[in-house]
Amino acid sequence: MKKFVSKLLLLLVVVISICLLPVFVLAADKNIIILHTNDIHCGVEDNIGMAALAQYKKELSKNNCVLLVDSGDAIQGTPLGKLSEGEAIIKIMNTVGYDFAVPGNHEFDYSMDRFSQLAEQLSCGYYSANLLDKNTGKTVLPPYKIFDFAGTKLAFIGATTPETLVSSTPAYFQDENGKFRYDFCEGRDGKKLYKQLQQNIDEVKRQGAEYVFLVAHFGLNGTLPYYSSAAVISNTDGLTAVLDGHSHEQVDGIDLLDKKGRVVLLGQTGTKLQSFGQLTLKTDGNIDYKLVKNLEKEDDGVCKLITEEKAAYASLLQEPVGKAMVPLYVNDPATGKRIVRSKECSMGDLVADAYRVVLETDAAIVNGGGIRADFKTGVFNYNDVLQALPFGNMCVAIEVTGQQLLDALEMGAADYPQESGAFFQVSGISYMVDSSVPSSVVKDEKGNFNGVDGPYRVKNVKIGNRPLEIDRKYTLAGSSYILRDGGNGMTMFKGARILQPAAGSETDIFIEYVQNHLDAVIGAEYAEPYGNGRIMLK
Repeated sequence: MKKFVSKLLLLLVVVISICLLPVFVLAADKNIIILHTNDIHCGVEDNIGMAALAQYKKELSKNNCVLLVDSGDAIQGTPLGKLSEGEAIIKIMNTVGYDFAVPGNHEFDYSMDRFSQLAEQLSCGYYSANLLDKNTGKTVLPPYKIFDFAGTKLAFIGATTPETLVSSTPAYFQDENGKFRYDFCEGRDGKKLYKQLQQNIDEVKRQGAEYVFLVAHFGLNGTLPYYSSAAVISNTDGLTAVLDGHSHEQVDGIDLLDKKGRVVLLGQTGTKLQSFGQLTLKTDGNIDYKLVKNLEKEDDGVCKLITEEKAAYASLLQEPVGKAMVPLYVNDPATGKRIVRSKECSMGDLVADAYRVVLETDAAIVNGGGIRADFKTGVFNYNDVLQALPFGNMCVAIEVTGQQLLDALEMGAADYPQESGAFFQVSGISYMVDSSVPSSVVKDEKGNFNGVDGPYRVKNVKIGNRPLEIDRKYTLAGSSYILRDGGNGMTMFKGARILQPAAGSETDIFIEYVQNHLDAVIGAEYAEPYGNGRIMLK
C-alpha cells in the first residue's frame, strides 16, 4: 500500500510538472519588452499621453512579457502636479501600471517628507542606488529590483543625478543646522558615483541577473560631464543598457562602450511624452530598440482618471488673471527652441520685473530654469500662470554686495553658450557675457559656488543704469530657491541680510504685478521676444 501511494505521489508530481511545463515554455518563448519614459513633468495628456501609453502596454502584454519603467521628473511641471503636490500624477502612474521608477531631481520639489509620502503611494516604489543617508552610509531607497521571466533574470538599478542637491531645493536635504543629511555620491570627478553603481551591478550579477539595466536620471548633454550617462557607461562594466532622463533629449538607441570595451545601449525619450522607448529582448537573444512617437488608441480607465483629477482643480485654474496684448516668450518664436536658459527673453523680463517692482528692490534675478511656458495673446488664467511658474517657491528680498551679485551672474553664465537652468533673467540690471573668456568659476564637489579663480566673463554690469560697485550694498529680489536656499549652487548669498523672508509665492507676486501695476494688461513694453537689451551676449 505504501509503495502504491509513493508511486501515485510520484505520478502526480510528474503530471503536475508536465502540466506546468507549457506555462514556463510559453513565458520563455515570449519577447521581453521594456517600455520606458522620462521627464514627463506632469504632461499626462501631452503628445502621446499616458492613456495611449497604458493602452499600448496592455495590447503588447497579450503576447509579450512587458515592463514599464520611468527615469524620473514625472510629478512636477504643471498645475495638476503642483496643486496636488504630486499625488495626482502618482495615481495616474499606478493606473497605467509602472513596474519600476527612479526619482529625478524634481521628485523632491515638494520637500523630502512629501517625497517619502509619495514613494509609499507609488505602487512599484522608487529605487535609487546612489541616494544615501550620510549618517548611516546606507541607501535611503532600494537600489535595484530583479525580475525573473522563466529563468531569465533582468535587473534594474535606479540612479539619480548628484546635481539634485543644487538643482532641487538644497534645504530639503539638510538638517536644522544646515548640514546635509543626504548624499547622492557626488564628487569632483564622478568616481564615487561610478564605484557605487559598479558595486550594485556586481551584486545583481552575483544574484544571477543576465541583463542589467540602469534606469538613470543623469542626462547626456548640458549636465556636468562626469555625471552624464555617457561618463557612467565608460567608467563601469556589466550594463546592458542605460534608460536615461534629465536632459530632455530624444536618443534613439545609440551604442557606447563601457570601460571593458563592451557595447552598452543608451536611450532617452525627450520630455512630456514626446516619445517613449521600447527595448525588446528577443527570444533569439538579440536586442531591438526604438522610440515610439505616435499612438491613437487610449485606455478608457486612464482617460477617466485624468479627467477626474483635473476636474478637482478646474474652477480654480480657470479664473482669469489678465490679458496679454503681445505674446510672451521663453522659447524662440523663430525656431521653437528654448532660449530662457541662455539669453534674454520677454517672459524672463516680465517675471523679473514682477519680483523687483512688487518687492520694491534695486534689482531682481530669476533663474531661467524656473520659467517654463510662453503666454499667447489674449486672456490668461491661473492655470497659465502655474504653467509658466510651476515650482511654488516663495519670493524673498535680501541685501547683497555688488561682489555677491557679480558672482551670481558669473555662476549663472558659466555654461554659456550652452543652456543652463542657472542662467539669470534680470530686472534693474544689465550685463554682458563674453563667451571668449573661459569660465573660471570654482565649484565644490556638490556643485556649489566656491569662487572665481580667473577673469570674469560677465562684464559691464549696471544697476539702474549705473555701473555696479563691488563694495556697495544693493537690495535684491528673487525666489527663496536661489536667494535663501542656495539653489543651482548659488551659495554666494549665504548669510545675506534677509529683508523680506516670504513676500508671497512666485505666482502670487506675478499676479499682483500684472493686476495692480499693469492694470491686468501686459502691453507693448514686452513686445520684443528677445527682451529689451538687458543681457548682451558676445
